[in-house]
Amino acid sequence: MKPDIHPNYPPAKVKCACGSANETFSTRGSFTVDICSSCHPFFTGKQKLMDTAGRIDRFNRRYGRAAAVDPTDAAVDTTTKAG
Repeated sequence: MKPDIHPNYPPAKVKCACGSANETFSTRGSFTVDICSSCHPFFTGKQKLMDTAGRIDRFNRRYGRAAAVDPTDAAVDTTTKAG
């Protein structure tokens, strides 16, 4: 193997905006991230559903299931007999 071809790989601290910090190794040194596994909704199970300007309602009106039809509301014609 050739000597001195690998980059420097020092310990690094990765800090999140939520306050958690992890120690790892990195060629770029210590850095901060916006979101981590401690605060990401996928990992925590706490999802925030934000309805901005009624987008969810608009989606449901366009593509949502139509209101279920109640069979008692339908007019049934019992005057005609088959056969």
